[in-house]
Amino acid sequence: MTSNHGHFVWYELLTTDMGAAEGFYREVVGWDARDASTQQFPYRLLTNAEAPVCGVMALPPEALRSGAMPRWAGYVAVADADAAAERLRALGGRVYVPPTDSNIGRIAIVADPQTATLALVEGLKFAPPRATAATVGRVGWHELLAADGPAAFSFYSSWLGWQKAADDVGAIEGYQLFSAGADTIGGIFTKLPRAPVPFWLYYFNVADLTAALQRVRTLGGRVAQGPVELPDGIWIARCIDPQGAMFALQGKRLGEIEKTAAVEVGWSAEWGGFTSRGRIVSPPLSRSAQRDQAPSASRKPKR
Repeated sequence: MTSNHGHFVWYELLTTDMGAAEGFYREVVGWDARDASTQQFPYRLLTNAEAPVCGVMALPPEALRSGAMPRWAGYVAVADADAAAERLRALGGRVYVPPTDSNIGRIAIVADPQTATLALVEGLKFAPPRATAATVGRVGWHELLAADGPAAFSFYSSWLGWQKAADDVGAIEGYQLFSAGADTIGGIFTKLPRAPVPFWLYYFNVADLTAALQRVRTLGGRVAQGPVELPDGIWIARCIDPQGAMFALQGKRLGEIEKTAAVEVGWSAEWGGFTSRGRIVSPPLSRSAQRDQAPSASRKPKR
Protein backbone atom coordinates (compact mmCIF):
# COMPACT_ATOMS: atom_id res chain seq x y z
CA MET A 1 0.00 0.00 0.00
CA THR A 2 1.33 3.42 -0.94
CA SER A 3 1.37 6.34 1.47
CA ASN A 4 -1.27 8.19 -0.56
CA HIS A 5 -3.58 5.20 -1.01
CA GLY A 6 -7.20 6.33 -0.92
CA HIS A 7 -6.38 10.01 -1.49
CA PHE A 8 -7.59 11.99 -4.48
CA VAL A 9 -4.31 12.77 -6.23
CA TRP A 10 -5.26 13.86 -9.74
CA TYR A 11 -8.09 15.55 -11.60
CA GLU A 12 -8.97 15.79 -15.27
CA LEU A 13 -11.26 18.07 -17.18
CA LEU A 14 -12.84 16.46 -20.23
CA THR A 15 -14.04 19.31 -22.39
CA THR A 16 -15.11 20.38 -25.86
CA ASP A 17 -12.64 23.28 -26.13
CA MET A 18 -9.26 22.74 -24.46
CA GLY A 19 -7.93 26.23 -25.22
CA ALA A 20 -11.00 28.07 -23.93
CA ALA A 21 -11.17 25.89 -20.81
CA GLU A 22 -7.51 26.48 -20.07
CA GLY A 23 -7.99 30.23 -20.33
CA PHE A 24 -11.08 30.17 -18.13
CA TYR A 25 -9.46 28.31 -15.24
CA ARG A 26 -6.26 30.31 -15.58
CA GLU A 27 -8.26 33.46 -14.82
CA VAL A 28 -10.67 32.00 -12.25
CA VAL A 29 -8.39 29.76 -10.19
CA GLY A 30 -5.00 31.20 -11.10
CA TRP A 31 -3.57 28.08 -12.74
CA ASP A 32 -0.77 28.22 -15.27
CA ALA A 33 -0.52 25.63 -18.03
CA ARG A 34 2.01 23.63 -19.97
CA ASP A 35 1.83 21.10 -22.73
CA ALA A 36 2.13 17.37 -22.04
CA SER A 37 0.86 16.07 -25.36
CA THR A 38 2.09 13.06 -27.23
CA GLN A 39 2.06 12.73 -31.00
CA GLN A 40 -1.26 10.94 -30.84
CA PHE A 41 -2.85 12.50 -27.76
CA PRO A 42 -3.30 16.23 -26.99
CA TYR A 43 -3.01 16.85 -23.23
CA ARG A 44 -2.46 19.98 -21.14
CA LEU A 45 -1.34 20.27 -17.54
CA LEU A 46 -2.78 22.99 -15.30
CA THR A 47 -0.21 23.95 -12.67
CA ASN A 48 0.04 25.84 -9.39
CA ALA A 49 3.46 27.28 -8.48
CA GLU A 50 4.86 25.12 -11.32
CA ALA A 51 3.45 21.94 -9.74
CA PRO A 52 0.92 20.01 -11.86
CA VAL A 53 -2.56 19.92 -10.32
CA CYS A 54 -4.77 18.53 -13.06
CA GLY A 55 -5.00 17.72 -16.74
CA VAL A 56 -7.18 18.91 -19.60
CA MET A 57 -8.17 16.68 -22.49
CA ALA A 58 -10.75 16.72 -25.25
CA LEU A 59 -13.87 14.61 -24.96
CA PRO A 60 -13.28 11.61 -27.25
CA PRO A 61 -15.23 11.60 -30.53
CA GLU A 62 -17.29 8.57 -29.46
CA ALA A 63 -18.33 10.44 -26.34
CA LEU A 64 -19.38 13.50 -28.30
CA ARG A 65 -21.38 11.36 -30.72
CA SER A 66 -23.22 9.88 -27.75
CA GLY A 67 -24.06 13.32 -26.34
CA ALA A 68 -21.58 13.38 -23.45
CA MET A 69 -20.99 16.78 -21.86
CA PRO A 70 -17.84 18.24 -20.27
CA ARG A 71 -17.08 17.12 -16.74
CA TRP A 72 -14.41 16.95 -14.05
CA ALA A 73 -13.08 13.53 -13.01
CA GLY A 74 -11.17 12.80 -9.80
CA TYR A 75 -8.52 10.08 -9.54
CA VAL A 76 -7.96 8.12 -6.33
CA ALA A 77 -4.51 6.61 -5.74
CA VAL A 78 -4.32 2.85 -5.26
CA ALA A 79 -1.37 0.49 -4.98
CA ASP A 80 -2.84 -1.98 -7.49
CA ALA A 81 -5.43 -0.72 -9.98
CA ASP A 82 -6.33 -4.22 -11.17
CA ALA A 83 -6.98 -5.49 -7.64
CA ALA A 84 -8.94 -2.34 -6.73
CA ALA A 85 -11.14 -2.71 -9.82
CA GLU A 86 -11.87 -6.36 -8.99
CA ARG A 87 -12.68 -5.44 -5.40
CA LEU A 88 -15.08 -2.74 -6.63
CA ARG A 89 -16.89 -5.28 -8.82
CA ALA A 90 -17.22 -7.65 -5.88
CA LEU A 91 -18.83 -4.86 -3.83
CA GLY A 92 -21.41 -4.04 -6.51
CA GLY A 93 -19.63 -1.30 -8.47
CA ARG A 94 -19.00 -1.19 -12.20
CA VAL A 95 -15.82 -0.84 -14.25
CA TYR A 96 -16.35 1.29 -17.37
CA VAL A 97 -12.73 1.40 -18.51
CA PRO A 98 -10.66 -1.53 -17.20
CA PRO A 99 -7.15 -0.91 -15.84
CA THR A 100 -5.11 0.51 -18.69
CA ASP A 101 -1.64 2.04 -19.00
CA SER A 102 -1.96 5.73 -19.95
CA ASN A 103 0.01 8.95 -20.14
CA ILE A 104 -0.59 9.60 -16.41
CA GLY A 105 -0.21 6.07 -15.03
CA ARG A 106 -2.24 2.88 -14.90
CA ILE A 107 -5.85 4.02 -14.70
CA ALA A 108 -9.40 2.69 -14.52
CA ILE A 109 -12.72 4.51 -14.86
CA VAL A 110 -15.31 3.11 -12.48
CA ALA A 111 -18.66 3.78 -10.82
CA ASP A 112 -19.82 3.03 -7.32
CA PRO A 113 -23.00 0.96 -6.76
CA GLN A 114 -25.07 4.17 -6.90
CA THR A 115 -23.55 5.09 -10.32
CA ALA A 116 -21.34 8.01 -9.20
CA THR A 117 -18.23 7.88 -11.40
CA LEU A 118 -14.59 8.39 -10.48
CA ALA A 119 -11.20 7.07 -11.54
CA LEU A 120 -8.35 5.05 -10.09
CA VAL A 121 -4.66 5.60 -10.73
CA GLU A 122 -1.63 3.48 -9.95
CA GLY A 123 1.81 5.04 -10.32
CA LEU A 124 0.74 8.61 -11.09
CA LYS A 125 3.39 10.25 -13.28
CA PHE A 126 2.41 13.87 -12.57
CA ALA A 127 2.08 13.62 -8.79
CA PRO A 128 2.00 17.13 -7.28
CA PRO A 129 3.67 17.72 -3.90
CA ARG A 130 1.43 17.31 -0.87
CA ALA A 131 -0.31 20.48 0.27
CA THR A 132 -2.77 21.48 2.95
CA ALA A 133 -6.48 21.43 2.24
CA ALA A 134 -6.49 25.25 2.24
CA THR A 135 -3.59 25.81 -0.20
CA VAL A 136 -4.70 28.33 -2.83
CA GLY A 137 -4.71 26.85 -6.30
CA ARG A 138 -5.24 23.27 -5.14
CA VAL A 139 -8.31 21.07 -4.76
CA GLY A 140 -9.40 21.46 -1.16
CA TRP A 141 -12.53 19.33 -0.80
CA HIS A 142 -14.28 16.34 -2.38
CA GLU A 143 -18.01 15.91 -2.06
CA LEU A 144 -20.25 13.01 -3.02
CA LEU A 145 -23.92 13.73 -3.64
CA ALA A 146 -25.18 10.18 -3.20
CA ALA A 147 -28.53 8.50 -3.64
CA ASP A 148 -28.06 7.04 -0.15
CA GLY A 149 -25.35 8.73 1.88
CA PRO A 150 -24.88 6.09 4.62
CA ALA A 151 -24.80 3.25 2.08
CA ALA A 152 -22.29 5.16 -0.05
CA PHE A 153 -19.98 5.71 2.91
CA SER A 154 -20.19 2.03 3.83
CA PHE A 155 -19.16 1.09 0.29
CA TYR A 156 -16.15 3.42 0.17
CA SER A 157 -15.09 2.39 3.65
CA SER A 158 -15.03 -1.26 2.58
CA TRP A 159 -13.45 -0.55 -0.79
CA LEU A 160 -10.86 2.18 -0.16
CA GLY A 161 -10.56 2.10 3.62
CA TRP A 162 -12.03 5.56 4.17
CA GLN A 163 -12.96 6.28 7.76
CA LYS A 164 -15.45 8.52 9.50
CA ALA A 165 -13.74 11.78 10.43
CA ALA A 166 -14.35 13.72 13.62
CA ASP A 167 -16.23 16.99 13.38
CA ASP A 168 -14.69 19.76 15.50
CA VAL A 169 -17.82 21.97 15.42
CA GLY A 170 -20.45 19.44 16.39
CA ALA A 171 -22.39 16.80 14.51
CA ILE A 172 -23.90 17.86 11.19
CA GLU A 173 -26.98 15.80 10.49
CA GLY A 174 -26.78 13.89 7.24
CA TYR A 175 -23.28 15.07 6.26
CA GLN A 176 -20.59 12.43 6.80
CA LEU A 177 -17.00 13.61 6.83
CA PHE A 178 -14.51 11.02 5.66
CA SER A 179 -10.76 10.66 5.91
CA ALA A 180 -8.02 8.83 4.05
CA GLY A 181 -5.43 7.96 6.64
CA ALA A 182 -5.04 10.95 8.94
CA ASP A 183 -6.40 13.47 6.40
CA THR A 184 -10.03 14.59 6.30
CA ILE A 185 -10.61 15.01 2.57
CA GLY A 186 -14.35 15.28 1.95
CA GLY A 187 -17.96 14.69 2.78
CA ILE A 188 -20.76 12.36 1.70
CA PHE A 189 -24.47 13.07 1.98
CA THR A 190 -27.79 12.06 0.46
CA LYS A 191 -28.44 14.39 -2.46
CA LEU A 192 -31.51 16.58 -2.73
CA PRO A 193 -34.24 15.43 -5.16
CA ARG A 194 -33.40 18.15 -7.70
CA ALA A 195 -30.04 16.46 -8.38
CA PRO A 196 -31.20 13.61 -10.62
CA VAL A 197 -28.08 11.41 -10.44
CA PRO A 198 -25.29 10.86 -7.88
CA PHE A 199 -22.01 12.61 -8.69
CA TRP A 200 -18.70 13.80 -7.26
CA LEU A 201 -18.06 17.53 -6.93
CA TYR A 202 -14.58 19.06 -6.52
CA TYR A 203 -13.83 22.34 -4.71
CA PHE A 204 -10.96 24.54 -5.94
CA ASN A 205 -9.29 26.90 -3.46
CA VAL A 206 -9.14 30.59 -4.37
CA ALA A 207 -7.76 33.54 -2.42
CA ASP A 208 -10.79 35.77 -2.98
CA LEU A 209 -14.14 34.16 -3.74
CA THR A 210 -15.73 37.51 -4.59
CA ALA A 211 -13.23 38.19 -7.35
CA ALA A 212 -13.29 34.58 -8.56
CA LEU A 213 -17.07 34.57 -8.98
CA GLN A 214 -16.92 37.87 -10.83
CA ARG A 215 -14.44 36.30 -13.24
CA VAL A 216 -16.65 33.22 -13.65
CA ARG A 217 -19.51 35.43 -14.84
CA THR A 218 -17.35 37.75 -16.95
CA LEU A 219 -15.75 34.82 -18.78
CA GLY A 220 -19.04 33.16 -19.66
CA GLY A 221 -19.46 30.72 -16.78
CA ARG A 222 -22.40 30.53 -14.38
CA VAL A 223 -22.84 30.44 -10.61
CA ALA A 224 -25.35 27.68 -9.93
CA GLN A 225 -25.56 27.85 -6.15
CA GLY A 226 -24.16 30.16 -3.48
CA PRO A 227 -22.17 31.83 -2.23
CA VAL A 228 -22.74 30.17 1.17
CA GLU A 229 -20.75 30.85 4.33
CA LEU A 230 -19.20 28.03 6.39
CA PRO A 231 -18.66 28.23 10.16
CA ASP A 232 -14.95 29.01 9.76
CA GLY A 233 -15.55 32.12 7.62
CA ILE A 234 -14.83 30.38 4.31
CA TRP A 235 -17.37 30.84 1.54
CA ILE A 236 -18.26 28.31 -1.16
CA ALA A 237 -20.16 28.34 -4.44
CA ARG A 238 -21.05 25.85 -7.15
CA CYS A 239 -20.31 26.88 -10.70
CA ILE A 240 -20.46 25.75 -14.32
CA ASP A 241 -17.71 26.62 -16.78
CA PRO A 242 -18.53 27.96 -20.28
CA GLN A 243 -18.37 24.46 -21.80
CA GLY A 244 -20.75 23.02 -19.17
CA ALA A 245 -18.51 21.27 -16.62
CA MET A 246 -19.61 21.65 -12.99
CA PHE A 247 -17.12 22.57 -10.27
CA ALA A 248 -17.04 24.42 -6.96
CA LEU A 249 -14.94 27.22 -5.48
CA GLN A 250 -14.06 27.97 -1.88
CA GLY A 251 -12.19 30.86 -0.30
CA LYS A 252 -12.44 34.02 1.76
CA ARG A 253 -14.94 36.69 0.83
CA LEU A 254 -13.14 40.00 0.46
CA GLY A 255 -16.04 41.96 -0.99
CA GLU A 256 -19.76 41.91 -1.64
CA ILE A 257 -20.89 39.05 -3.88
CA GLU A 258 -23.76 39.48 -6.28
CA LYS A 259 -26.77 37.32 -5.43
CA THR A 260 -27.23 34.36 -7.75
CA ALA A 261 -30.30 34.32 -9.98
CA ALA A 262 -32.12 31.10 -10.76
CA VAL A 263 -29.93 28.78 -12.82
CA GLU A 264 -30.92 25.58 -14.54
CA VAL A 265 -28.07 23.12 -14.87
CA GLY A 266 -28.49 20.35 -17.40
CA TRP A 267 -26.25 17.54 -18.57
CA SER A 268 -26.26 14.49 -20.76
CA ALA A 269 -23.74 11.69 -20.82
CA GLU A 270 -23.80 8.41 -22.67
CA TRP A 271 -20.47 6.72 -23.17
CA GLY A 272 -19.14 3.23 -22.73
CA GLY A 273 -22.47 1.87 -21.51
CA PHE A 274 -22.97 4.69 -18.99
CA THR A 275 -25.93 7.01 -19.41
CA SER A 276 -27.07 9.97 -17.35
CA ARG A 277 -29.29 12.88 -18.18
CA GLY A 278 -30.89 15.43 -15.93
CA ARG A 279 -31.09 18.96 -14.70
CA ILE A 280 -30.78 20.90 -11.48
CA VAL A 281 -32.93 23.97 -10.99
CA SER A 282 -31.33 26.20 -8.39
CA PRO A 283 -33.51 29.21 -7.46
CA PRO A 284 -32.10 32.14 -5.51
CA LEU A 285 -32.41 31.55 -1.77
CA SER A 286 -32.12 33.70 1.30
CA ARG A 287 -29.21 32.89 3.58
CA SER A 288 -31.55 31.23 6.10
CA ALA A 289 -33.10 29.13 3.35
CA GLN A 290 -29.68 28.15 2.09
CA ARG A 291 -28.73 26.93 5.55
CA ASP A 292 -31.93 24.84 5.68
CA GLN A 293 -31.85 23.44 2.14
CA ALA A 294 -28.19 22.98 1.19
CA PRO A 295 -26.54 20.32 3.35
CA SER A 296 -23.69 20.11 0.86
CA ALA A 297 -22.81 23.73 1.49
CA SER A 298 -23.95 25.66 4.54
CA ARG A 299 -24.15 22.53 6.69
CA LYS A 300 -20.63 21.54 5.81
CA PRO A 301 -18.47 21.69 8.96
CA LYS A 302 -15.36 23.71 9.63
CA ARG A 303 -12.43 22.32 7.72
